[in-house]
Amino acid sequence: MRFLHLLFVSVCLLNGALAQQRTSSNGHATTFPATGYVRDVKTGKPIQGVNIVVLNVSKGYVTAKDGFYIVQLPPGNYILRFSHVGYRTKEDTISLQKTLFREITMEDDAKDLEEVVVTSETPDRNVRKVEIGVSQLSIRSIRRIPPLMGEVDIVRSLLLLPGVTTVGEGAPGFNVRGGSADQNLILFDDAPVFNSSHLMGFFSVFNPDVVRDVTLNRGGVAAMYGGRASSVLDVKIREPSAEKWGINGGIGIISSRLGIEGPIIKNKLSFLAAARASFNDFLFKLAPPNLKDTKANFYDLTSKLKYQPNEQHTITLTGYVSTDVFKLASDSLSGQEINASSTQFNYQTLTGSLRWNYFISKQLNLATSAIFSRYQADLSSPDSANAFQLKSGIWHRQIKSDFTYTPNETHQWQAGISAIDYLVQPNTRIPGPFSNVLPVDLARERAYELAAYVQDEWKLNTDVSVVVGLRYSTLLNRGPETVRTYQENGPRQDETVASTKTYGAGNIYHSAGGLEPRLAVRWSVGEGKAIKAGYSRLRQYIHQITNTTAALPTSRWHLSDSYTKPQIADQWALGYFRNTSDNDIEASGEVYYKTLTNAIDYRDGAELQLAEAVETQIVQGSGQAYGFEGLLRKNKGLWSGFISYTYARTFLTMNSPYAEERVNNGRAYPANYDKPHTLNVLAIYRPTTWFSLSLNFTYSTGRPTTQPSALAKVGGILVPIYLDRNQQRVPDYHRLDFSMTFEQNPLKKKRNQSSWVFSIYNVYAHKNAYSIFYKLSSASSTDAYKLSIFGTAFPSLTYNFKF
Repeated sequence: MRFLHLLFVSVCLLNGALAQQRTSSNGHATTFPATGYVRDVKTGKPIQGVNIVVLNVSKGYVTAKDGFYIVQLPPGNYILRFSHVGYRTKEDTISLQKTLFREITMEDDAKDLEEVVVTSETPDRNVRKVEIGVSQLSIRSIRRIPPLMGEVDIVRSLLLLPGVTTVGEGAPGFNVRGGSADQNLILFDDAPVFNSSHLMGFFSVFNPDVVRDVTLNRGGVAAMYGGRASSVLDVKIREPSAEKWGINGGIGIISSRLGIEGPIIKNKLSFLAAARASFNDFLFKLAPPNLKDTKANFYDLTSKLKYQPNEQHTITLTGYVSTDVFKLASDSLSGQEINASSTQFNYQTLTGSLRWNYFISKQLNLATSAIFSRYQADLSSPDSANAFQLKSGIWHRQIKSDFTYTPNETHQWQAGISAIDYLVQPNTRIPGPFSNVLPVDLARERAYELAAYVQDEWKLNTDVSVVVGLRYSTLLNRGPETVRTYQENGPRQDETVASTKTYGAGNIYHSAGGLEPRLAVRWSVGEGKAIKAGYSRLRQYIHQITNTTAALPTSRWHLSDSYTKPQIADQWALGYFRNTSDNDIEASGEVYYKTLTNAIDYRDGAELQLAEAVETQIVQGSGQAYGFEGLLRKNKGLWSGFISYTYARTFLTMNSPYAEERVNNGRAYPANYDKPHTLNVLAIYRPTTWFSLSLNFTYSTGRPTTQPSALAKVGGILVPIYLDRNQQRVPDYHRLDFSMTFEQNPLKKKRNQSSWVFSIYNVYAHKNAYSIFYKLSSASSTDAYKLSIFGTAFPSLTYNFKF
């Protein structure tokens, strides 16, 4: 806490320095800052990466992430030109005789057919920015990707980026540079999301109608982020319109959407609300008999309230709630070893964030947020003799403050503090009124996660820039809790418990933490060429414990404690970036190497869901991931798109002096999500402003699987024997998607707008294997079968409207 206090005092001293104007040796001011924010005229969103050129003196600048800019010039009259791809160029004439603040708005250029496919910022951002391994997608570019079931999907669009994979169709979550799905910090307007999927992975929880932009930090994670060992996905909701009311939505086969936004008090108080729902039960009535009792429905509601009484203060309140119901006509996914005629999953996400943005001065900004997030999952079986309900949940409460100080054009300082209060309910099993199932109630887990950071983006000269950051984080476990002590010189098992100690409510019984340095360097080696390098250390204190390839909604979450150490990832990255002179073609290549300390996996034969002490079911060891990511992109012309290729390997080693705690006999083995080769090709043809055609091809190596090595007869029953983990693979994956979008001509100004989207997912109906399972064909052999999620082409049609 002393560290946090010193950091707060340091930031206050920075604020005091603002009172001192830059002066020359004779006491007279030599320069004045022209500062302000650049925003989209329709949405009010800040625009990052806008090129600012002072025409009189041929100086150039770029806006920061929040759209902020500062131009330091001597007194006089100047013309500032603001330009950004997809926006109309704007010029602003200023008379600089004192500190000047301007709010600049830019209009979308509807006449421009040359569209950015992946990034929504300046076309040379990949070369000019210091950060490495960071990708930003605009919602406009995401809409050009062929959708699944007519639904534009935020998370699915990430899978086209190099370094991002998934274990298969219908799998919740995604994997980034050798990390598991729970190693991704997913933020929705600052609030963490613990399950990013609807319908067991077929859709993401983000309504595309409210999303402003999406930023994935997979390599150069800024010091302000922490808590996960792999990546940060930051999804921002757009600002509600402060001038006029509007309605938008869409009608599709699987899901439909409806949204409304507008001013409550014009230019001061505005509101946005968007709902999305699916009603798919009628489709299963037409399915084969074994699927007729299946249910698969969801709904979500996103809202945002913005209050801006003046230029200095902005207050936003964001809320999100979603519910999923998924029923299967068997208990094959329950993991309860209880025979039942059906299994039903219900899971819900509820988040809220209250943010106050205070522009203390033209150079110092303070953003304070109060955040709440809750995720609850429920698994149930209706059979009277075996009826049960399995409940679990996570509660996340957080308060944080972030300071941004921009003293001049060569430095931008950031600092902040954060405090999180965790409550984890691992699992509670409640029997039905006439059930033979026994009740189970696992102890709750509670902890505080405290963090503070400081970072400086420093432009050394025209060719070299660095970002240096340092973060400190710690986890404080608190009671009530009963902690086991195990016998020395033996594995941790229920049978080896030597004693227990009970801690009262609020008592801190364990702590773990440390420093997390961050570094990024950019070196310009010519016009449109740059070499970048980066290093980052990330600590993770909350983990999803599962023994399945794709974690179920009811998979157990667990906090680091006396026996489960925090996962620590150290990543080094090096990249080369090259653009043509007109930024028509972009090319980049990155290599990375990552080590993982205290990596988590399950023991052979582990029973995770209802284990009283989870440390008896999991093991920790080391991991390493390395790879190459290449991207070639065409930004302009009738045809645009990109080709991305990733070579990536991930290995885990779980060794121990005790055989019970070894995996693969202590030797390295591929992780469940290790897929060496991934190729993505996206082509977009846009001959007019009202029609576009998109093609997407995906290929990847099959993921690892474990096959039985032999059969044994125990009590007259054949039992498969598994020896080495993840030494075989499912067949390689490949798929082609196609879509056409018909829009109204944007050059013909109409109040009402509409569009039709027709798409075909898996055009040539390839039966991609999600998993391999085995059935006994005789007393001495088994037959292997492949499970395909989408074994055929899947067409869809969606109508979108806005007025």
